Parts: sequence; C-alpha cells; structure tokens
Amino acid sequence: MSEILTLYKKLTISNKAIEMIKAGDEEGGRRLLRTAPMPPYLAKIYKEKVGVKPLLDSDWNLSEAEAEFGRNWLDI
Repeated sequence: MSEILTLYKKLTISNKAIEMIKAGDEEGGRRLLRTAPMPPYLAKIYKEKVGVKPLLDSDWNLSEAEAEFGRNWLDI
C-alpha cells in the first residue's frame, strides 16, 4: 500500500510541475520536480557519471537512494 501512495505522490508532484511549466513558471516547475524522490538507479548513475558533489548540489530528493544504498553512499 505504501508503494501505491508513494507512486501517487510522485504522479501528483509531476502533474503539478507540468502545469506550472505550461503556465510559464519553468523554474518553479523544475524545482517542484526535484522534491519527488529520485529513483535509486538514476541516483547511482548520476553519482557514477557526474560525481557526488554535483548530485548533492542538484537539490534532488535522494531519500529513496539513501534508503536503498545507505547514508554513507553519499560521502564525498
């Protein structure tokens, strides 16, 4: 059940962000999108390709990646 709620929250955030972008608030929409948890597999690829510091500086919600990989995976 919690997976369904998480998916629902992600879809709600995404839909609101799309509405904001279409209404002309591109920066606000992109900022809102980053509040949704980044999928762990994408966070891992981002870390490997770009590095930890840029990942941390990107302001993405990394809660799911931290839960899957542990808090220490983001140590610089």
